[in-house]
Amino acid sequence: MNMHIQKLYDKAAKAERLIIGLMSGTSMDGLDIALCSVKNSGANTDIRVVNFKTGEYTDDFRAKIKAVFSKNEVNLQLVCLMNEHIADVHAQLINEALIEWGYNSEDIDFIASHGQTIFHAPKSLHQLADYPNGTLQIGDGDHIALKTRIITLSDFRQKHLAAGGEGAPLAVYGDYLIFSEAGEDRVMLNIGGIANFTYLPGNLQASQVFSTDVGPGNTLMDQYMQKHFNQFYDKHAAVAMAGQPNPALLSALLDCSFFELGFPKTTGPELFNLAYLEKAQEQSSTTKLSPEDVMATLCHFSTVTIANAIKRCFGEEARAQVFMSGGGMHNPLLVQKLKVELPYCHFLTTEDLNIDPDAKEAVLFAVLANETLCGKPVDFGNRQGVPSVCMGKISLPG
Repeated sequence: MNMHIQKLYDKAAKAERLIIGLMSGTSMDGLDIALCSVKNSGANTDIRVVNFKTGEYTDDFRAKIKAVFSKNEVNLQLVCLMNEHIADVHAQLINEALIEWGYNSEDIDFIASHGQTIFHAPKSLHQLADYPNGTLQIGDGDHIALKTRIITLSDFRQKHLAAGGEGAPLAVYGDYLIFSEAGEDRVMLNIGGIANFTYLPGNLQASQVFSTDVGPGNTLMDQYMQKHFNQFYDKHAAVAMAGQPNPALLSALLDCSFFELGFPKTTGPELFNLAYLEKAQEQSSTTKLSPEDVMATLCHFSTVTIANAIKRCFGEEARAQVFMSGGGMHNPLLVQKLKVELPYCHFLTTEDLNIDPDAKEAVLFAVLANETLCGKPVDFGNRQGVPSVCMGKISLPG
């Protein structure tokens, strides 16, 4: 037997595994690195975050990602080169984190790498009859495995596509295994670049669980701040709080067929971008609106789309336990407006469930890797968008 296959077998058979989960989202603020201790699998999964940090991206590296990100036309040579370059940078950030935390590569059993999404193209968005759902994450797993000397699982979304899903959201799998609680209906709300949530019924029936994107979380606000204020995001919602939401612009922003689609569904910055905003401003005759009022409206737009989706599941007087994670939970105006829109819901964060909310997405990929290595597919029923599969390609470090 190949020695790396033997190591894979031995590590997968351990009672406790150290798995590094990686996440770099559409906000591109850095690489989330979560070192997790994982025991068991399936409904008995026991996961603990041992260490967590966000490896910072340089402005130059972020600009290089943006050059190939969410564009219909890009330089194909750059896409090819960035597949390798992103992996090299991620490997370097992992190695630096291990040194900081006092670990050697031999101490770590596996890496679970999400990669960097550069394009997401479900049929609902591309509307090309002869083509399937598509998504593309780059940051090659072989490069990470070789340069960290750690077995790496990557490219998780392709199996989801192959089995009939849209490649997202994948949170349903990890959320169900980590956060389900008998007798309590829960909503795991992640407000990243795109906002999505997982519904976890208190009866623990996997066939009723689902995840769905609901619309823009931070992506439109971040894009607007970067263009008009040269700031990466609206820190403490200072700009949005200085403005007032404009009803006409809000109405135009909400006038999109995506919001009428059933759950589950996916979307991305391919739809919700500055061109989308500019079109809405033209339709609503609000092109002269102050930047502060635009930001206030965009914040309200994200809030309303999240609240409407939750009401769609639970009714106008929705009474759910909502556990937040993602960068949007740090936006005080967005959270304040959510509480107004959903007055009967109880808002918490995943910190209340012993998982750092900033680490949650990275932790979920550690769980996905653990299931591929040590578990078996959970039966989510024969439903569109939630195929019962294990995901991730395995790259050996030699």
